[in-house]
Amino acid sequence: MNLKSRKANETVGEQRVRVVVAERNPLVVSALREMLECDGRFELLRSVQSGKEFLELAASTRFDVAVIGWKLADMDGADILAEVQNRKLDLRITVFSNDHDIGILKQCVRLGAQGYCFQFDDPPIIFETILAVAHGRICIPYIDINKVNDTPLSQLTVRERELLAVLSDGWTNLQIATRTGISENTVKYHLKNLYDKLAVRNRAMAVALYANEKRRNSKSPFG
Repeated sequence: MNLKSRKANETVGEQRVRVVVAERNPLVVSALREMLECDGRFELLRSVQSGKEFLELAASTRFDVAVIGWKLADMDGADILAEVQNRKLDLRITVFSNDHDIGILKQCVRLGAQGYCFQFDDPPIIFETILAVAHGRICIPYIDINKVNDTPLSQLTVRERELLAVLSDGWTNLQIATRTGISENTVKYHLKNLYDKLAVRNRAMAVALYANEKRRNSKSPFG
């Protein structure tokens, strides 16, 4: 009996984990597809190459876990995680990265990814990461949690945190300028400095970081 048949038989009567893959490299998608199909615990529902396609799929299709590459055709993983939070999509996401940059891992954790693994990891590690996330757990490589919590938001001034708060409430640049008595150009200047300090590129990513920190703080038993 081959590996695929054996795995399939082992999971007869069990519900398979429904997986969606978002990855721009067709070779990586092909490798993932072959790995998942050889393991009877998973069902690959669909693969897409762009962030736009993924977000549209996420809004219309039920699945257990999304496996997303860090670089897609039109967006990167940070953009997708930020959009998932902004749109309040109830998703469980594992980032499948080919970059061993600890900064990417920390950014994914801050933006709410539940799983993280590398493309060069052994298949059992990838499988167990996907399964853990599907079952409601967080599964990431070892990282000093204190360093994760020491986010760029902790370095903001009171005024900068106030600016971030009104951004999260949906204020436009014009509204901020009108209500604070400064020009729109000055608002843009302050926003650029804020984005640089947070190491993000746009308003959506800044708001996602802010929302994720608020959510973590609200769950803390200490305040």
